[in-house]
Amino acid sequence: MYLLATIVLLSYLIGSIPTSIIVSKLVKGIDIRNFGSGNAGGTNVYRVLGWKYGLLVILLDALKGALAVVLVARLHYGDFPFENATPFDDFTLVQIIAGVSAVIGHIWTIFAGFRGGKGIATALGMLMSIITVDMLFAIGVFIIVVVISKYISLGSILGAISVPLILFIRENVFHAEIQGYNVVLPFSIGICLLIVYTHRANLGRIFRGKENRISFLGKKKA
Repeated sequence: MYLLATIVLLSYLIGSIPTSIIVSKLVKGIDIRNFGSGNAGGTNVYRVLGWKYGLLVILLDALKGALAVVLVARLHYGDFPFENATPFDDFTLVQIIAGVSAVIGHIWTIFAGFRGGKGIATALGMLMSIITVDMLFAIGVFIIVVVISKYISLGSILGAISVPLILFIRENVFHAEIQGYNVVLPFSIGICLLIVYTHRANLGRIFRGKENRISFLGKKKA
């Protein structure tokens, strides 16, 4: 039990590393949360500092989720501390727990007054290590929505919603026989709901027509 608690704590701390704040301070000497949308995430870095730094932050945030899943989770050894009633083997279940801890750390970072990002990139890094095929389809949904709407937030929301839908379609329509489907599906729904919750303000601005659109030339549009 203590080992699993250590994995949760370490994953949370890795997820808590405020990459957007660090990058914005190194590049411009500012706290990114005081500019743009006020969010400590890659999209806001893109708006304020440009696409290169925005992409850097997104990659670093995704790396946090991946590190928790493929590195920190490997600290687990021996028997699971409680009965594993899931179809997953013990290690895969530990990976899921570590990944979720990293996402929570990103959203509520202990290093920045519990004001972090919205969890999209960190969740992406985590899920890419667990359900790679489904996440590639979800990334496709994100890209299509962003290209059409110019709303990164809307792309993030619909991309997140698409994950459990893609899982359901692949398993029940195309009979892909996804390992641990009965656990992965509700787990992905939970992550989806968390991401939608963290984007609730963006949804409000989209409905009011006040959400910023992006330009692929590097400047935002009102």
